[in-house]
Amino acid sequence: MSQPPRVWVLADERPGNANQALGVAEALGWPFEVRELRFGRLARLPNLILGHSLAGLTENSRAGLAPPWPDVVIAAGRRSAPVARWLKERHPQAFLVQLMWPGSAKGFDLIAVPEHDRARAAPNLIRTLGAPHRITAARLAEAGAAFAPLHADLPRPWIACLIGGSSRHGGFAPDDAARLAHDAIALAEARGGSLLVVTSRRTGAACEQALADGLAGSPHVLHRWPRSGDNPYLGVLGSADAILVTADSASMCTEACASGRPVLLWRAGMRVPAKLERLHRRLEQDGHVRAIGAPWPDRMPPALRPAEAVACAIRERLRAATAPGRVAPAAPGH
Repeated sequence: MSQPPRVWVLADERPGNANQALGVAEALGWPFEVRELRFGRLARLPNLILGHSLAGLTENSRAGLAPPWPDVVIAAGRRSAPVARWLKERHPQAFLVQLMWPGSAKGFDLIAVPEHDRARAAPNLIRTLGAPHRITAARLAEAGAAFAPLHADLPRPWIACLIGGSSRHGGFAPDDAARLAHDAIALAEARGGSLLVVTSRRTGAACEQALADGLAGSPHVLHRWPRSGDNPYLGVLGSADAILVTADSASMCTEACASGRPVLLWRAGMRVPAKLERLHRRLEQDGHVRAIGAPWPDRMPPALRPAEAVACAIRERLRAATAPGRVAPAAPGH
């Protein structure tokens, strides 16, 4: 390719989906444009019905999808799939990249799903360990350097505590938060360090207060979920020497493993689905995480960055698709 292809990111209004697509686009290293997707009531219909259409989008979102058409489309989540297929109809040479299983493999050049989801095999499907994210070494270094002075008086090692909360699979009550505070303090005392605690949207005010009460008197800083203002999450992650993460979030666990620092998994009393159990087992097997009671690791684990694996697969398949002498395929079926 003489010049980088035109890349569009279809950014779902759900931040978790959009961040996956943005992470892959950033890992590619090519300029890209973001097309914000906002959905109406029809987006609730199955993709089998929506097919390759913009029916699920609001009128304003539809207006943002106009020529010149992209050469590469990166999208994430079920609701973006009909939009990507619609773009393929307008520009059959477009290379469609779908993150997360879209319900059907038809119409896509590359689908990337976390291996713990156990999507059925397809020629255009690859599996990643964890979900793509936007955590990079450069982002961590920058955020950590800016954040470290805020707790420079605390003894090291600094142990980040990334706190999730209740989900549809299980609750996280104030008693759980108090137990977590007790376990985290014991961990910090054993190492002679301190705690950098950051909560999330799902933690809730009652559990945040239980954490604050349980941590009282220990060397720590508690960053409550920001109802407004800057989110301290990346700064805590970037400045930590080790990370303790609750077991309820695949994305939070994968992002912790992107740090290249020791990651300890706290799961006491937390109920998680089978696919999250599979992710935890694989991360432990590969040395990315260990249980909170396990011996302290004697070496740093490899950084886990699934977005780079997806970006590599995109480059390879684009090279193959544009190789001299290759006959361009017909537009995939719908």
